[in-house]
Amino acid sequence: MPLTINHNLMATKTARLLADSYGKLAVSTRRLSSGLRIQTAGDDSAGLAVREILRSEIRSLQQGIRNANDAISMIQTADGALGVIDEKLIRMKELAMQAATGTYSSDQRLIIDSEYQAMASEITRIAKSTDFNGIHLLNGNLSGATSTHNGAGLQATGPMKVHFGTGNDSAEDYYYVQIGNVTASALGLSGSSGGSGGGSVDSATYYAQQTTQYATANNLTANGFSNTISFLQNNLLIAGTQMPANVYNEFDPTATVTGYRTQDNLTEYDFAVDRSGNLRAITWGTTLVNYVSNITVAGPPSSGSSSGSSSGPSISTQQLAQQALATISNAIISKDKIRANLGAMQNRLQNTITNLSIQAENTQAAESQVSDVDVATEMTEFTRQQILTQSAVAMLSQANGLGRLAMQLIGG
Repeated sequence: MPLTINHNLMATKTARLLADSYGKLAVSTRRLSSGLRIQTAGDDSAGLAVREILRSEIRSLQQGIRNANDAISMIQTADGALGVIDEKLIRMKELAMQAATGTYSSDQRLIIDSEYQAMASEITRIAKSTDFNGIHLLNGNLSGATSTHNGAGLQATGPMKVHFGTGNDSAEDYYYVQIGNVTASALGLSGSSGGSGGGSVDSATYYAQQTTQYATANNLTANGFSNTISFLQNNLLIAGTQMPANVYNEFDPTATVTGYRTQDNLTEYDFAVDRSGNLRAITWGTTLVNYVSNITVAGPPSSGSSSGSSSGPSISTQQLAQQALATISNAIISKDKIRANLGAMQNRLQNTITNLSIQAENTQAAESQVSDVDVATEMTEFTRQQILTQSAVAMLSQANGLGRLAMQLIGG
């Protein structure tokens, strides 16, 4: 290489090598300080695209875990309320058992019945008041087939959709939580419900319900009982048509009783319930053929009943208390089915959380392989570039002094 004055080629080349080493040293310093191999698209454009996709998957999986945990909290809220309802049902069965024995008087059964009705009302109150984040859980709102939402965007009715996957595939990313209605009426424990504002159910509706319950309890429907029920103005309030012959034959067709008028126009095999709630008369055509008093039903709620209150089937008589035992047993079974479904769903969600956690962990490991810096390798590179930079600085200093050699030649 010639010795020149206009161009110091050694210094120029050394400066270029110094810039290259210094730039690589800066990259290593940035990677070691951030812990990331890829910070800009220029570091690794393909790797950056893969990393961002993996990052979105990880964040979605982590949110899915939180969603599933929220659903477990909701289920635990419902299950806790069902546990309290369970206690009420057990107490109601205990009271029905107490009233079913013959050692108590009518007045004592009425006292027992008052607590029984209070338990039924409390079951309905719990079912209607149990909510999670503004979503009512036990009043039947989550038992429908189609989900709807209120104006605030919260779940209003229908099954609760729990979304935990990163996509929108029904087989992989979400499922629905359904919770049945556990109000007293839904469990078969309520005879009527008070309307808003404290009003009472009208007598015709109430006695129609009571008569239908009696017919069902005595298997009259299976024997041809018709649900045709009419409201009569005089002493007879409820008339059910087509009393089956086998039921009619249980009464003495030769018995007579005064005080009931044939102009009430009951038809063949009719029966009637009076204003006191007693089954009183059976007629054939327009002829009164029997007078009976073998059942009693509770009267309608008073006009002063509280808003939203519920009264269960009465246990004010020994026979009604005996009938209530089967009703309460069925209610307990219905409630247990709901709790069992909730328990199974909670276990399923817990398994889902475990799976999502493993999936998020493995995805994060894959993202780390693409994005994170290997400190050992990068520190080796940092040391190499640091030495090269220091060496280049030293050699550039020497190269810049080569011009003095030319001056020595010129000066002789």
